[in-house]
Amino acid sequence: MKICDIEVFQVQWAPEDRPGQRSAWVRIHCDDGSFGIGEASPMQGGLASLGIVKLNLVPALIGEDPLDHAILQDSLLHSFVKLGPEGALTGALAAIDIALWDLKGKLLGQPIYKLLGGAWRTRLPFYASIGGNGERSVDEVSRVVEARLKDNPAAVKIRFDNDRTKPDLDLAGDIAKARAVRRLVGDGLPLAFDANNGYSVGGAIRVGRALEELGYWWFEEPVQHYHVKAMGEVAQAHGVELVPHQTQPMIGHIANLHLAASQLHSTKPCELNDPSPRQHAVFENPPRPVDGLFHLPSEPGLGLRLNEAELAKRRVPVA
Repeated sequence: MKICDIEVFQVQWAPEDRPGQRSAWVRIHCDDGSFGIGEASPMQGGLASLGIVKLNLVPALIGEDPLDHAILQDSLLHSFVKLGPEGALTGALAAIDIALWDLKGKLLGQPIYKLLGGAWRTRLPFYASIGGNGERSVDEVSRVVEARLKDNPAAVKIRFDNDRTKPDLDLAGDIAKARAVRRLVGDGLPLAFDANNGYSVGGAIRVGRALEELGYWWFEEPVQHYHVKAMGEVAQAHGVELVPHQTQPMIGHIANLHLAASQLHSTKPCELNDPSPRQHAVFENPPRPVDGLFHLPSEPGLGLRLNEAELAKRRVPVA
């Protein structure tokens, strides 16, 4: 059995969606008719990662055995590491990795979590990830959070998505929003705060102290993530925990759930950004929570069944 073809394309969810709002898919086909699906990071529509897959990774994978999974991934990483080890290349490798796991599960007739050693739980809670709060007023933030509470999340994270070229834009306003959300949900519901790399070291420490007083669960991306020394200055004493993190309820999200299910010490819920059903049409069994929980499918691989006709309507080739 050999890899004979790899499709690389975006999926457009609505006619008005710009390229950066689409999802980035790959599909690996083998000469026995089997296939696996994967997804790159949706940042900027995943176009940079899909370009690397199409131009660099596909030629290196055609004719290879898909069960040589680790060897293929390591070879691709070392061959193309100068394209960017933590950005677009990582997204490209992730898409290939997920597709190979999906393919392997289908070939062996097992869900991915079984191949990882089994699931401690197959029903997983999620947290509501709410973006765009930098531009909202305090009252608007409270209204948006209140609306998402209807989804029955296990926790809530407020994201700011501010302009990264303007750090510390409104520290007092950000803290006021954090306080308002705590008042709204009470002391019992866990909260998280995502600065999206929006602060200087001093600004992050000021906000972090306020969040600690308010009992926030975690403080995400306080400074630019590539400034390792700055991250070290901001960090408070805390154990390292796994917080499953993939925003879209899509292929990458389900892959994330398989991994989280296999972790004994996975104490934090999985992220859910967009709760709308607009991405459901391409699946016969779309990934959506029921009563506050995602239920992992028991079918082989990722467990996702495609609606090929609907997928064809939304497919956009990558040049």
